[in-house]
Amino acid sequence: MTQHGLLIDNEYCTGCHSCEIACKNEHDLPLGQWGIKVLELGPWQRTDGKTWEYRFIPVLISDCDLCAERTSQGLEPSCVHHCLAQAMVYGTLEDLAIKMEEKGTMASIFIP
Repeated sequence: MTQHGLLIDNEYCTGCHSCEIACKNEHDLPLGQWGIKVLELGPWQRTDGKTWEYRFIPVLISDCDLCAERTSQGLEPSCVHHCLAQAMVYGTLEDLAIKMEEKGTMASIFIP
């Protein structure tokens, strides 16, 4: 059986929270419960002393099945489908490992 997961490129996540909303809507999650949550790091001042930087990190929280009903129909998980920055990729672990190697250290693979 091929295992699937998510590759999240943290360099390109803009913190829009579309993945959170898509997940909550897809699974009808109650207030305060999340399948994926965007964590915010920062702000911190950059070395130029003039600008500030944030990082946004989407994290799978609990009970994520990668939208098994959607993926069984050949569709992407809802969070991936609605990611405005296209920072999320769904695929086999083998394919994701190759993509992660290409992207470098700012990417993470999540396996539910």
